Amino acid sequence: MTWATVSARGAKRWASGHPWIYRSDVEASPATPGIVSVRDTRGKFLGQALCSPRSEIRLRLLERTEAPIDGAWWRRQLERCRDRRQGIDANAWRAVHAEGDGLPALIVDRYDRWLVVQILSAALDTERDDIVAALRDTFAPEGILFRHDVPTRKLEGLDQNVELAFGDVPQQVEVREGSVRWFAAPWTGQKTGAFLDQRDNRLLAGGLVPQGGSALDCFAYHGSFALHLAGRASSVTALDVSADALQRGAENAALNGISNIEWAVGDAFDLLPEWGRARRLFDVVVVDPPAFAKNKAHVAAALRGYHEVNRRAMHLVAPGGWLLTASCSFHVQRAEFLEMVANAAAGTGRRFTIHRILGQGDDHPEVVTIPETGYLKGVVLRAD
Repeated sequence: MTWATVSARGAKRWASGHPWIYRSDVEASPATPGIVSVRDTRGKFLGQALCSPRSEIRLRLLERTEAPIDGAWWRRQLERCRDRRQGIDANAWRAVHAEGDGLPALIVDRYDRWLVVQILSAALDTERDDIVAALRDTFAPEGILFRHDVPTRKLEGLDQNVELAFGDVPQQVEVREGSVRWFAAPWTGQKTGAFLDQRDNRLLAGGLVPQGGSALDCFAYHGSFALHLAGRASSVTALDVSADALQRGAENAALNGISNIEWAVGDAFDLLPEWGRARRLFDVVVVDPPAFAKNKAHVAAALRGYHEVNRRAMHLVAPGGWLLTASCSFHVQRAEFLEMVANAAAGTGRRFTIHRILGQGDDHPEVVTIPETGYLKGVVLRAD
């Protein structure tokens, strides 16, 4: 048995419900990555963990007992993840949300009959054969794709690549989300092929549009919000700085037989002020930008950016209309985001009321003692 020994502070982190123990709290550990048993300085057994010697996060808790972590163990954990996601009204969802599902450093997204997987620690990478076998047994996919083209793996001393683990995975998969369909790109798309974490919020946004109303989707990317908005609206404007992204959006609209979306290429920071001066108004405005803060050092600048774009967007919401705004920047905390929204509203001279606080879908579980499992935050506001 391979052991790691941790300080009292490290042991306290596990006792308080957080699965990480940092390098500074590890007294002794092996020089090669893998699964280790963990004890405190008095020799008390604490659990089994992934041990990555090159990572600042040296240990990630897997199992609090001495039960063997083998193929049967992985199948049991994945079956629990599968069973928690029964009843989702879609054919694409997150099947494993890493620490949120008690399986640190493991991301599994399901796209219809295929799985896209990210293994984000060197220790977990030593378990890949058992993981793939358990995924096949649990989900019976036609193919499994490793999307390992993420910077986190480089920090762990791992290769960054995209490769098949099993079967075959198409370049494009048709996703059904409620009554809307759109194409995901498992090999090349953002994240593992698409943004699955906003599914519930997209369904909500579609229901906010009054019959025959108008809507604006800022930072539209491939138009997944716009497609839902178009169901009840007479017109939708989908705005994004990337013409290529909007072309994909137009293809998604054609898939649904939708013809009431205008695909506008431009920078929201430039066009929203221009449309405000022109007194354009929309019954629903969605502001869902990419992450503005990649690390803590960028938080202040990110909040200024969020403030500016939200203040401009608020000027475009018709009286009685709705603003759905969100941030996927983990380093911008929920309280900071809501304070930014309040300050933006104050700058408009208008009255906005909170209709709903938003987060991730249930397939992206956020554990209260693990802040890192929650990154998406948002709010729906009603304009007086």
